[in-house]
Parts: sequence; C-alpha cells; structure tokens
Amino acid sequence: MDKAADPILQVLQDYKAAVFAKDVDAFVALYAPDILAFDMWGAWTYEGIASWRSMVEGWFGSLGAESVVVDFSKAQTAISGELAAVHAFVAYKAVTVDGEELRSMDNRITATLRQTAEGWKIFHQHSSAPIDPATTKVIFKR
Repeated sequence: MDKAADPILQVLQDYKAAVFAKDVDAFVALYAPDILAFDMWGAWTYEGIASWRSMVEGWFGSLGAESVVVDFSKAQTAISGELAAVHAFVAYKAVTVDGEELRSMDNRITATLRQTAEGWKIFHQHSSAPIDPATTKVIFKR
C-alpha cells in the first residue's frame, strides 16, 4: 500500500526517522501512554510510556556517534474503525557517521494502534526473532 493511502505505513516511516535521528521525543510520541511492549532486549515487558521512554533513552544513548538505519519490509496493515494492526520484517543497521555498516540484525514486529486526537498511536508492540532449535540461539539474520 502507498503511504499516502495508509496512515499506518506513515507511522513506520516516522519510526524510521526518529530512530535515525535518535530523537527520543519523536519516537516516544508514536506510542500511547498505556503502551505494552514485548521487546527482544532486557526486560520481559515494558508497561506504560515512562518505562518505554527509559528503554528508548538507554538505547539511543548507548549509540554514541553511531546511527541506526531501520528498514521495514513486507509490511502488512489492517485498519478497522479506530483500531489498526501492522506486521513486518524489520532490519536494524548500525552505521558510522560516514554510513559504514558496523553491525545489523533482523527481526519481526507486530503492532496494534488506536486512533487518537493526536493521530495513530501504538498501544501494543511485539518484536521477535526465531530460535534455532539445535543451538537455542536467536537467529538475527532473515
């Protein structure tokens, strides 16, 4: 779907821009105050915007001069009234100021959103990656 025709794809574009800019406020603004996130790193859940903001501040703050390029692929959206869902594959690539790739990882993301007076806000997000049954290690490359 075209971004102009699908406001949820615009949320993904805003996510990408906020991550690349390491803009905590812009990133957190994509989420509802009651966000419940099942993230891949560090905590079983992040409940509420204060918990989520703390995670984002730690993530962006850990990057130093690096930036992260986010790329969503195979994004599928569904909108019904005031609720929407999106799922996609997502690649995160850490790069130097010169654009040199330092490391990367792929995972999967699903988000549910609700329409608010401020626009579409993510109120639940789940990220995951498969686990190799032979080694029990996470598979970070699609």
